[in-house]
Formats: sequence, structure tokens, C-alpha cells
Amino acid sequence: MKTSRDDIRNIAIIAHVDHGKTTLVDELLKQSGVFRENQEVQERVMDSNDIERERGITILSKNTAVEYKGVKINIVDTPGHADFGGEVERVLKMVNGVILVVDAFEGTMPQTKFVLMKALVLDLPVIVCINKMDRPEARPEEVIDEVLELFMDLDASDEQLDCPFIYASAKDGYAVASPDDEKKDMTPLFETIINYIPAPQGDPDANTQVLISTIDYNEYVGRIGIGKVDNGCLKVNQDAVVVNHHDPDKLQKVRISRLYEFDGLNKVDVAEAGIGSIVAISGIADIRIGDTICAPEAPEAIPFQKISEPTISMNFIVNDSPFAGQEGKYVTSRHIRDRLYRELNTDVSLRVEDTDSPDCFKVSGRGELHLSVLIENMRREGYEFAVSKAEVLYRTDENGKKTEPMEIAYVDVPDEFTGAVISKLQQRRGELRNMGSIAGGYTRLEFLIPSRGLIGYRGEFLTDTKGNGIINTIFDGYDAFRGEIAYRATGSLIAFETGESVTYGLFSAQDRGTLFIGPGEKVYSGMVIGQSSKAEDIEINVCKKKHLTNTRSSSADEALTLVPPRILSLEQALDFIDTDELLEVTPENLRIRKRILDPTLRKRAAFAKKNAQ
Repeated sequence: MKTSRDDIRNIAIIAHVDHGKTTLVDELLKQSGVFRENQEVQERVMDSNDIERERGITILSKNTAVEYKGVKINIVDTPGHADFGGEVERVLKMVNGVILVVDAFEGTMPQTKFVLMKALVLDLPVIVCINKMDRPEARPEEVIDEVLELFMDLDASDEQLDCPFIYASAKDGYAVASPDDEKKDMTPLFETIINYIPAPQGDPDANTQVLISTIDYNEYVGRIGIGKVDNGCLKVNQDAVVVNHHDPDKLQKVRISRLYEFDGLNKVDVAEAGIGSIVAISGIADIRIGDTICAPEAPEAIPFQKISEPTISMNFIVNDSPFAGQEGKYVTSRHIRDRLYRELNTDVSLRVEDTDSPDCFKVSGRGELHLSVLIENMRREGYEFAVSKAEVLYRTDENGKKTEPMEIAYVDVPDEFTGAVISKLQQRRGELRNMGSIAGGYTRLEFLIPSRGLIGYRGEFLTDTKGNGIINTIFDGYDAFRGEIAYRATGSLIAFETGESVTYGLFSAQDRGTLFIGPGEKVYSGMVIGQSSKAEDIEINVCKKKHLTNTRSSSADEALTLVPPRILSLEQALDFIDTDELLEVTPENLRIRKRILDPTLRKRAAFAKKNAQ
């Protein structure tokens, strides 16, 4: 018989990227007494990964727990980026309600719609938290109307529409039920969670059932499965079996060796856990997301949605440039292969495949950001390798026709740049669906566009809108192939010989386009050192010194003025490379190079390709 467990609440915090989820969790932790009075706490304490901290984004969902008036509140902080949407979909199976965080100025954004839709489909109660009320340009009344419209667009039931609204400033540490109330602390939010979010239900006398929704990984204990006890109870040293809804043949006998619950930011050993508890289980070597841990006498899997399939892929290749092995610690195919397969322990939306070449691995993910985070992590760990241009994964429909992944792109752009953005996205096979004015002299455009049409576009977009545009995308499924797209209208400037760049050589090169390097940098033949202003590639000798004669002096070089080079970040470099180029990634440098370094062989390959078309 099902009963409620009133001393527990399980909630997820969902929102569009950068609306303040992680900062809100920080405040809930602080005000529930998780930290000592004088303890130094860094901002966004839940974003533990370096890249999360630097970029100000959450990549992996995180679990924490706070205590309020004798009730344990398990909180899951989720990512806001569409590339990590798979994380959001899964953790919602663990919770009984969500807090939807919306920026008091930006209002509802594309990812707000995506995460809310997932919560409504699972029939979860929603608390709407209008955050960033401290912003001078906050417009809470209009934002509430936008949120209610969004609920109606998503066919919310009357109960879901009748949800509580909380006004908060996570930065200033307060939440209130009405904008006019006294702004003190987070108590109104805690009270709303206790009163509005239902307690978890289950049958404590039934056989054990625990659905694994998230995987953590630890060098010492290996894979750690995190999930909620749906029925029965789970004990240390208990015999169990692992089954999976999507894999009917799976029946693996295991023993529960260690069991943890969350307390603040720590995992605490427990001997047993009852219904509604969110637990972490270690000691099961190949536990996967979607597995159900059951009692051996009644193995019954809990239904679980399939994880979203990847839409784009890149090749990770052993570096074979003239500078190979000089800067990285791990450079062989064995090192790279082991590291990529290890990533699969925690990242379930990633796929890694061996190819015909032992030095090349095909890595597929949910988007460019997803793969660039993996590249950056590997680079920091001392790996050296090369990656190819991102390509989309095509499929064939039942009629044998080629289909490709499509995205809905929402673009907020100042009115004066609207024409340029529409023109560029239409060249990339985008189809304008909607267009309307929004506050502050901005226009919102809605495009249906092939995923490959967005590859390499973000840098161009920021240039076209002078850094004032915002673009958000959501995967929309597969549709008919839209035809060829030219990624880049300009060619590359290519180094002619191996050596060190000098001012004299760079000075004559800068008239040909935009340089990516300055003087005194090591270059090799076939390395891309800039962007050409013409459509074709141009080879340039940047190592060329001035010939000295009795009428010229080397000091005349000092009069040469170089334009500062354009230093590319990892994302910009991945955006820039074309299909015949690679990005060489080392812990110290990012170098763009031609796939074929030898100029004669390169010309032959280009000629053969042209004839083949």
C-alpha cells in the first residue's frame, strides 16, 4: 500500500541558461545552515568543474540537500543549455516538483519552454520563481503574463496553471510572496516548497525498486549510481538484481556495498534508505542510467525514457603535425582512446566509435558546446590531439530519403541588424517562421534551420550584431535534407615554410587578410595563420626576413607597424575551420592546419574533388 513520506521533499531547479539557478541553490544552502557562520564560500558553489566556473554555466546536474523545520529537501540543480538537455530530462524522474526560475528582465526564453514542457509532461507541480528582482530594469508583471502564456501554450492543466509565484533576488538573499512584502530572507520559498510540493510516495512493504537517473564517477570507487527509492527499502550488503526497461535481457546480480545520502554538499554513509530518499550507490561496476535496482525475487524495471541521441560528430585524431608530441603529456592513440571511453562513464549523451584508422575516433554529441567542453577538459589534463570540423549525423527515413537534424533558433537582435541576420540565416538554409518586436528596440526572430547551418555561425552572428544579439536553439527533430551549405565565403592564409614568424613577413601578409599570429611564433608548412580576404587559400612566407644591402639597414624593420592579430578561442577556432582543415589542440596552443600539409598533394586532392563533382 502506497504511503507518503512527509519528512522529505524532492525538487529540481530548472531554468533557461543564466537565469540564476545555481546562485539560488547557494542561498538555500547558506540560509539552511549548511555552512558555518564564518565559513568562506565561493560563489556558485555547486558549479564544481573549472569550466563551469569560468563560463558561468552548469554542465552536469548536481545533487544537494538542506534541512528546514525537520523536513529534508533534496535539491537537484540542472543545466540550462540545450546541449545538456539530456541531463534535465533524466533528473525530473527523481523529483516530485520543480522550481522554474525566470529572469525578471529577460522573461521566458527558449530553454524555459523546453524545461517546463518536460516538467508538465511528467505532471510535476511547478513553483515559479521570478528571480533577479534587484535588476533596475526588472519587469515582474509582464514576465508573469509571459509565464502564464507559456503554460497555456504547453496545454497545462488547471491545477498546473494555479501555481504559486515567488519573487526573489538570489544575489541579495531574499524571496517574497508579493513584490511589496518585506525583503528579509528565503523563508517564503522554503515554506512554499514544504506546503506545495507533494511528499514522495511509495510502498515501504513492497519489494525494493530504485531507478538510476544520474551517474557520478570517482577515481577511487568507480561509477556511482544516483536515484530515488521508489518502493521498499535499500540496505547495505543487500543482494539485488539490475534490470533495464529498454534492455529486457539484462538481469545482473549485484550486492549493495556502499550507500550514501546527500547532506549539504557532502555524501554521507547510511546503512539503509526508505521510500522517497535520493541515494548514491557505489560498487556496481557497469551501472547505467535507466537501470532499476530490484529485489531478486521480483525483478521489475521502472519505465524510463530513452536518452536523446547525438546530432553532431567530430573526429578526434592523433596529432601528426611537425610539432607533434612537443607540448602534450598524453599523445598516443591508446591515451586518447582510454580518455574518450572513460568520458562515457559520466556523459550518457556522448557516443565514441573506433574508425577504420587506429589513430582516429568518431565522437558524437548533442551540440558544438557539448563537444567543446570535452575538448577543453582533455586539453587541461595534458592531452594533445587534433579534431575535425563538426558534422551533423544524417539519417534515412522509411522512404530511403536522406534526413538531417533541425533546430528552432530564437534570435533577439537590435532592430538595425535584423536585415543582416535574416539574410545570413537564409543563406544557411534557415526558414523564417516568426518575427515580432520586443522591449528595448529589439526584434525576436524565429527560424527553422538545419543544425549544420548553425555550425560556425555564432562568431559571425556576434560580429554582425556588434555583440548585442542573443541566439538560442532547441533541437526540433529530423527533417528532409535541405541542400548544400557553404560554411565559409573566405579562404585561409597558409604558412609556406616551417620556422619562426618575423615582423617583415607578417607585414606583407597582413594586406592579404586577418592574421591569427604575431611575430616570434613557431609555424610549419600547411599551418593556417590567418583568414584570407578572398575566396581562395593563399600561401604566404611569414618567416621571410628582409635582405640586407649596403643601402638598407635591418633597423628599418622597426618602422613596420603590425595590426594586432586576432587570437581565436577554442569555440572560435572550431567555428572557423573548414572541412579540409583540422584544429591541433595541445595544453599550450591551438593551431589550425590543413588536413594535407604538403602543398602539392593538397592541390592534387582539391583537383580530384573538383573533378568528382
